[in-house]
Amino acid sequence: MAQYTVCNGQSLGLSSVLEADTKRIVTMVNDTFEKEGLALVVACGRDTISYASSIRCLAPDNVFVIQIQHPRYRLDRFDLVVLTVGALHQADSAALRTAASDWHDELANSPKPLVVVNIGGPTRNCNYDVGLAKKLISSLHNVLKTCGSVRVSFSRRTPHKVSDLILKEFSTHPKVYIWNGEGPNPHLGHLAWADAFVITADSISMLSEACSTGKPVYVVGTEHCRWKFLDFHNRLHERGAVRPFTGLEDMSDNWSYPPLNDAIDVAARVREVLAERGWTVG
Repeated sequence: MAQYTVCNGQSLGLSSVLEADTKRIVTMVNDTFEKEGLALVVACGRDTISYASSIRCLAPDNVFVIQIQHPRYRLDRFDLVVLTVGALHQADSAALRTAASDWHDELANSPKPLVVVNIGGPTRNCNYDVGLAKKLISSLHNVLKTCGSVRVSFSRRTPHKVSDLILKEFSTHPKVYIWNGEGPNPHLGHLAWADAFVITADSISMLSEACSTGKPVYVVGTEHCRWKFLDFHNRLHERGAVRPFTGLEDMSDNWSYPPLNDAIDVAARVREVLAERGWTVG
């Protein structure tokens, strides 16, 4: 069984790229069907919905189309729709074992507990300003006495006025390291070695990855979220995977929960459905 993935992205010209991919994928699955059999097409992201359904319409007998998350569109245009709690990602146990080894020399001897702070940026469905950064700064100051060390990372969406505030406040603090964006990205190393996380509410991806570790995850800014972002936070809260970051925490408190393993769950469901039809993924 051949496999193809169509994913939503952030680059310009996404529509033309996906349209080209649609035609290319249909041609490929038709040309290779006799030799390789049914093609498995996995699509994720709102912008992929029409293209994934088009692939199935153009090659209905040669493809099995899986859409990640509800398309809010005709379900009969897909072979399988899979709902997940969070975002699918590649930070699985194997990736974290590799990261733990790669970052051992830099992070293994960090004073415990090692608290990783991931700061994103405002979005349409989780909009905030420097007021949230000021709140985060105050809360971090309050918990520093229970932290062994703190490592801060910004995302590409972090406004300069937010990162500048954080840098001004903590760049010379002996317990705090702030990644400057140069050199290897420590993100996977942080996931592997952190004892706890503090993450802004805007990033479903960062929260999904952190919650896959089963380690304490504290969230700041949930009150600014709406629509699917708020639903996402409510589901994480119901699972016991996150707690609000108030500044009153003892960061050495090692609470846990069943790790969020959407990718593993999705893969198992896909294999189950395919097996019911007598197919296997090669």
